Amino acid sequence: MGQYLPIVVLMALAIIFGALSSVASMLLAPRRPNSAKSAPYECGIVPGREAPERFPVSFYIIAMLFIMFDIEIIFAYPYAVSRQALGSYAFFEMLAFSAVFFIAFVYAIARGALDWGPIKKAVRLDLGNNDEMKSPDRTVLSTVRRVGFEGREDDNGAAA
Repeated sequence: MGQYLPIVVLMALAIIFGALSSVASMLLAPRRPNSAKSAPYECGIVPGREAPERFPVSFYIIAMLFIMFDIEIIFAYPYAVSRQALGSYAFFEMLAFSAVFFIAFVYAIARGALDWGPIKKAVRLDLGNNDEMKSPDRTVLSTVRRVGFEGREDDNGAAA
C-alpha cells in the first residue's frame, strides 16, 4: 500500500491545484464584457454575418456512435485473431459488447438522429385548388435554378 502513496499524494495535489486555480480565476478576473470581447474570433477574420444555425445535437450523437463502433472494431480484431485460444467466455463477452453498441445505435435511429433538415410534406397536385402548380408554363427549366451554367452554350448553340 505504501508504494501507491506518492500517486495518491500527487493526485490530491493536482485536484487541489485545479480547484484553487478555478476559484482564484472566478474571484480575481476582471468583469468588463463588451461586444468586441463576446464576438467570435477565428484566425483574425472578423465574421461578416452570423452563422445560419448551430449543428443539431443529433449530429454529435451520431459522431459519438461512429467513434464507439470504431472502438468496437479495435476490440474485435484481437478477438478475431486469437478466437480459439480465448474460448467461449470471450465469445459471449464480445457478443454482449456488440449488443450494447447495437442497441445504442438502434435507439439513436429510433429517436430520429439520422433525420437531417426540415420535415418535408408531400404535396398532392390532383387535389384542391392547385391550378398555379399545374400551369403548363411551369417546367423544370423555368422553376429549377441552374448553377454553374452561366456563359455556357446550350445544345442549340445559344449562350445560356
